[in-house]
Amino acid sequence: MNEVFYQKLQKLLQQDQILIDEPLAGYTTFRIGGLAAFIIQPKSTEEVVSTVRLCQELKYPYYVMGNGSNLLVSDKGFQGAVIKLGQTYGNITVKDGVVCAQSGVLLSKLANEIADKGLAGFEFAAGIPGTLGGAVTMNAGAYGGEIKQTIVSAKVLNKAGEVLELNKDELRLGYRKSIIQEQDMIVLEASFAFEPGNKMEIRSLINELNEKRRDKQPLEYPSAGSTFKRPEGHFAGKLIMDSGLRGYQVGNAQVSEKHCGFVINKGGATAIEVRALIKEIIQIVYNKFGVTLEPEVKLLGEFED
Repeated sequence: MNEVFYQKLQKLLQQDQILIDEPLAGYTTFRIGGLAAFIIQPKSTEEVVSTVRLCQELKYPYYVMGNGSNLLVSDKGFQGAVIKLGQTYGNITVKDGVVCAQSGVLLSKLANEIADKGLAGFEFAAGIPGTLGGAVTMNAGAYGGEIKQTIVSAKVLNKAGEVLELNKDELRLGYRKSIIQEQDMIVLEASFAFEPGNKMEIRSLINELNEKRRDKQPLEYPSAGSTFKRPEGHFAGKLIMDSGLRGYQVGNAQVSEKHCGFVINKGGATAIEVRALIKEIIQIVYNKFGVTLEPEVKLLGEFED
């Protein structure tokens, strides 16, 4: 443990906001990962900013995570600080159709809060298992909806430790990308504008989309959602299925039999197994179709290529 970092961190946060040598498996939807030297849980924007600046000042490795829903953590863990923006950093305010939320709020919670206010346009996000920060960073989308359709602006922290307010155009949102991702920024807050709708119809659509997810996706197993980005002109799941990989396994990591676009943890899978399976899928699909699949899953920690 880095004692200098720890001592300075204690001056910024309460003791219950700092976890030491904590298993990361419990913080990712894959349920995989070794120990983090620190897991830090800020409760305010000021605490997020001051924690990041401390890491930068001491050149201490850090990683900012939300729900860990697109993250594969090394079995060796992460020898640094994981700054978790979760339920302690998830305030929501709604006024005159404008919704402002901190980046740690779960999309499911935000979508349901918006629906309860009779505002339409965010139903697509109710079943996405991530936080707002990750969703804005990746311009998350599903069932014809995506973040860029309703976002107004986002407050971000850049690599220089400066807090900036970026409008919709400045965010440069595209398919699974943004300037936030390109420049390694951190989303602190985001604002959205919605039109009033029929509350019963909004709720009905959320229920319908959630039922579709349950029917078509392997929600009964730990996973990181869709493992690969959609290649232009193709669907990743169909390419994988047509390559004969339905149910294909490396150890306890498996291509889902229910939806081939998902790599799942059948129980006790390691990061090494998941990583190896992803690499094999990419190679087999390329050999058969000449299409290179690009993973959506991010890696944290030490991996051997």
